[in-house]
Formats: sequence, structure tokens, C-alpha cells
Amino acid sequence: MFKSGFIGIIGRPNVGKSTLLNAVIGEKIAIATHKPQTTRNRIIGILNIEQGQLVFVDTPGIHRPETMLNRQMVASANETFKNADILCLLVDAVAGFHRDDRSVIDSARSAGLPIVLVINKTDIMAKTKLLPLMDEIRQYYEFEAIIPVSALTGEGTADLIGEIWKLLPEGPPYFPEEMMTDRSERFIAAEMIRKQIIVLTHQEVPYATAVMVDAFKEIEAKNLIRIQATIHVEKESQKGILIGRKGTMLKRIGTQAREEMEAFFGAKIFLELFVRVQKDWTEDERMLREFGYSGKT
Repeated sequence: MFKSGFIGIIGRPNVGKSTLLNAVIGEKIAIATHKPQTTRNRIIGILNIEQGQLVFVDTPGIHRPETMLNRQMVASANETFKNADILCLLVDAVAGFHRDDRSVIDSARSAGLPIVLVINKTDIMAKTKLLPLMDEIRQYYEFEAIIPVSALTGEGTADLIGEIWKLLPEGPPYFPEEMMTDRSERFIAAEMIRKQIIVLTHQEVPYATAVMVDAFKEIEAKNLIRIQATIHVEKESQKGILIGRKGTMLKRIGTQAREEMEAFFGAKIFLELFVRVQKDWTEDERMLREFGYSGKT
């Protein structure tokens, strides 16, 4: 008997959804930072186990959108309710049971799918608070299972996979065994650049930035990948911040992104970065489609 299915990872922003995806897959295919709204697209991670294939779908955090970009992100997350077989709903153990968690549960409940509650970040919470938190959430909704985990350390992820396995329907493998994500190498490279922008810059700059890989050329004989990418921002002032004094910020972004790419791709990376102002792109439907934020990616 072979079992397979799609498992949607849902929750409000910054509860650790991308970190959990990386933990269960065993590769850093989704960028994760300490800042909310890091994830903008749905990203699939594929876990092949004996007699089964678990297809995890990382989603943007469900929040109250303020821009067209944010609305597209929430639409992308809500699409998961339609296409998943099981939902994993993450709650931040340290932050506790938030009213926005209740909103996500209400949305998930209407989908009529099995829901597993994942209480994340248990490695940094007082253990005495875990059982009361579980009881509080259980009173709001009766989940198929409640699994405490630390996505950062991987603790509890084996138990989570075990519970998901029990709920998976019989079915064929949806992807070849060697695949670990449906996303292209260009997409992953762009996300690694965007991650460094999020980590190294502040205020509105990370949220006004989109990265497009213009060229991705592998030179196998030299174990080298040449990448050219453009960072799009909304204002000239943001461009100045990204470039920095004498280009120092852009160099830092490029260096740290290159090092992460080299570890992931297992090749030498030659990376060129450019910055371009695309005025108010977060409110421009055409530009959102061009940058890959259609809400149904």
C-alpha cells in the first residue's frame, strides 16, 4: 500500500512555517528569517519515505493585507485550503494562543480537512507552560493531533511525520523520487538574495524589494554557476540604502547570498547584482504577475 498527499503548512506570520518545511525535508529550500512575511510564495517540499510520499506546502502567513502584494500573499495561502489533503497549523509556543491564530483556525475549519496542530518553538519556552497552552487551544478546536516541536532543532518532527502518515490517503507518488521541491534553481537563488536583504536592511526596505534572476548559466567543466540578478525597489531612497556607501551594502548582500548558494548548489558561484527602481510595484498588478506574485503560483 502506497500513501501520498499534500500537507499544507499554515499559520499567521513568523510562527516558523518555512523553518518547519526545511526541517522535515532536510534541506533549506525555503528562506526563513526572524522577520514576519518573509515567505511570499507557496513552496513545495517533497519527503519520500518507504511506501509513501509526503508533499509539504509552505505558505505565506495569513494576515490582514495592506497592499496588493499582501493580498496576493494571503490569496496564495488560502489556495492551500482547496488543494491539500491535510493541514498542519502552526502556533508559536512563546507568543501563546493569539487571536489571529483563532482566525486561521476558523478559515481552516471551513475547508473540512484533517488538521494537525503543531506547537512550535518549544525549545525556548518554559516546559511548565506547554500543557496549559495545549489545553487552551484544544478547547477552541478538536484537532486530529497536537504535536509540540522545535522546527529549529528538529525535535518532534519525527512524531509529526508519524501523525501525518496515519492521516494520509492511499495514492500514487506525485513527483519523481529525486525531486525535493517544485521550485526552479533560479527561484531558489532569487530567494537567497532576498533573504540577505531581509536580514541586512530594516524598516520598509525588505518589504519593498523583489528579486529577479536575469541569467543563470552553469559551466559544468569549471563547477561554476554564473548568476545575474536585479533587485527591484519602489523608491530611489530604497535604492540608495541597498547600494550603500561606496556600494558596501550591495557587496555584503552579494557575498552572503553567494556563500549560501555555494553551500546549497555545491558549486562555485559568480554573482552580479543590480538595483532598479520600479515605482510602487507592490500595488501594480502587472508587475506583481511579472515578479511571480499572482496569488496562485
